[in-house]
Amino acid sequence: MAKFSVVIISAVLGIAIAIFSVQNATPVSITFLNAKTVALPVGIWVALGIAIGMIGTPILLSLISKKKSKLL
Repeated sequence: MAKFSVVIISAVLGIAIAIFSVQNATPVSITFLNAKTVALPVGIWVALGIAIGMIGTPILLSLISKKKSKLL
């Protein structure tokens, strides 16, 4: 059941990003700490942020759980 819910959540996010990208095709550049990025559509930035979160969260959780198990 957990695998099914992960697939459903990923599919809904993908569809939402696709709809959002079609409606917001204006290129946007992001400025952070005086560094400016290439101008890309908003949907690509949103998809990139979600992808980084989906990949980074399990990595961080695995690192945190290893540290807790060493402490116990």
